[in-house]
Amino acid sequence: MKVVRAKDELCSALEPLHGSRIGLVPTMGAFHDGHLALLRAARKECDTVVCSLFINPTQFGQSEDLERYPRNEARDLELARAEGVDFLFAPSPEEIYPPGFETRVEPERLALELEGVIRPTHFRGVATICLKLFNIVRPNVAYFGAKDAQQLAVIERLVLDLDLELEIRPVETVRDDDGLALSSRNVHLSPAERKVALALPRALELGAEAERDGGDPVVTARAALSEEPGLKTQYVAVADYAGPRLLAAVQVGKTRLIDNVTLEGTKR
Repeated sequence: MKVVRAKDELCSALEPLHGSRIGLVPTMGAFHDGHLALLRAARKECDTVVCSLFINPTQFGQSEDLERYPRNEARDLELARAEGVDFLFAPSPEEIYPPGFETRVEPERLALELEGVIRPTHFRGVATICLKLFNIVRPNVAYFGAKDAQQLAVIERLVLDLDLELEIRPVETVRDDDGLALSSRNVHLSPAERKVALALPRALELGAEAERDGGDPVVTARAALSEEPGLKTQYVAVADYAGPRLLAAVQVGKTRLIDNVTLEGTKR
């Protein structure tokens, strides 16, 4: 595996490989089994695998947890190497956003709901960094986790609207044995907070069951979350992100968690 810090160096290394199938896995590091599932899918389906490791400052708001975001580059490099990554692109913020940088990608409708209400500049940062990575790597396919369903929808719309020649490949959410969706932020949960956080996947599953039985998944999931005093519910909603999904965001202590499940019915 070759670790690359500079855009020009990566472009030069990839130039002779275009024509074969190149897969990109964009990440912010702090790898867990969810990231490894993305890397394994890319390794299985592509001739060359590029993994980016970049904690993107522009997708964090002023009051968000940029400084708290977990970092362990040495461990991430070991895991990426073990999964057969060919190139790990780990640029500095200055390499991605050099002095004078002033152009942003501004998603509209999809970026204004749910996460966009709470984090109004988040998807602008996500869309901008993804477009930059797509232009630098020029992949045939890019891999994203379905846990971030709204982000996935924004990226799919970006590719469609801007006529980008690549496939976006979703990989389903990976969960711990207790049902909690894997997230880099889970490391911030104390043992007691983790028990509280388990109310999130339980509530979503109850909502999905209610939908199958003809009930209201949002009302059911919200009621289940309200029974757990240790968390604050930020939203519960159904949205059509590549099919209907029940989504929720909660705050447990200082840690914010999102999750979603697929619904069998139609969008409400």
